[in-house]
Amino acid sequence: MSEGRCRARDLGLAPGIFRPGAHNAITDVAGVAVGHATLIEGDAIRTGVTAILPHPGNPFADRVPAGLSVINGFGKLAGATQVAELGELETPIVLTNTLAVGRAVEALVDWTLARNPDAVSVNAVVGETNDGRLNDIRARGVTGAHVLDALDGATGGPVEEGCVGAGTGTMAFGFKGGIGTSSRVLPAALGAWTVGALVQANYGGVLTMDGISVGRELGKWYLKEHTDRGDADGSVMVVIATDAPLSDRNLTRLATRAMAGLARTGAAFSDGSGDYALAFSTHPGVRRTPERRAHQAIVADWPNDRMSPLFVAAAEAVEEAVLNALTMATTIIGRDGRTGRRARGEAIDLDALRVVLARHGRTA
Repeated sequence: MSEGRCRARDLGLAPGIFRPGAHNAITDVAGVAVGHATLIEGDAIRTGVTAILPHPGNPFADRVPAGLSVINGFGKLAGATQVAELGELETPIVLTNTLAVGRAVEALVDWTLARNPDAVSVNAVVGETNDGRLNDIRARGVTGAHVLDALDGATGGPVEEGCVGAGTGTMAFGFKGGIGTSSRVLPAALGAWTVGALVQANYGGVLTMDGISVGRELGKWYLKEHTDRGDADGSVMVVIATDAPLSDRNLTRLATRAMAGLARTGAAFSDGSGDYALAFSTHPGVRRTPERRAHQAIVADWPNDRMSPLFVAAAEAVEEAVLNALTMATTIIGRDGRTGRRARGEAIDLDALRVVLARHGRTA
């Protein structure tokens, strides 16, 4: 799906001050795996599933601390209240479309029960955005089997971006959106921790790339001619992983900094956009294992006064993840799930983008 496309850094866009990890992806956080199931069927189904696994073990038994931030809650994030209350994940995170959340929850519960014969309660975490501009969302093409495919196919290493998985039918800033990812590595003096981000970009505003108002220069932006066409609605899901030993409270703070990264891309955070960020730590020292739960163990975490570099890294990774989603996405023709008419999700023109970037001194 990415033929002829490239990542933001290949265009001269390298936002921020910290360097990326080896893959410039959420999987640079050791143990994190990502899987996709992509549905392109007939002339109407353009959707899919993306799964993020926090570590190679059993996430229900060895739970990772987690935090949640919401800037505009127009969304259907399953499992959110328990994450906010207990500060932990007990399943992988699954992303899909709005009307597939129920089926994804059922499949994620099935997946978890199969691995935990004594479980009687499962907090399945499933996020969504509405891909009905390109996908016949009412047809409800996602099945439990697709969710299981994404979970069982999850791997580390490079992450496929653009029109894949839960990003297959998404739009962002009037262009074809998708899945994007990026990472940052702190220098040794600041802890040498890695922060990775993955986004399901399906939102709008005035597209800004590394400080350049690209949307305005390309003639496409929200509230153009002072008319609200609802093109900033649609939502964004952000997942942040880190190997820093953070408490759930500081992970909530880290998740909140994702919104700074989104703001840098020109996000409007509109009335009809569900803007959510989940953050978790993979550090073994803060993992909530059965042994620690049984013995009421006290764990040490990273101090508050050393969090700021991690905040900067999270904002940078989220910003670049969105840029990668846009530059890796390809044009998709589908069917508007609301009108039934054919719809076209036009990928951002990379040649035109290069011209804009060159005017501002950004070259590969």
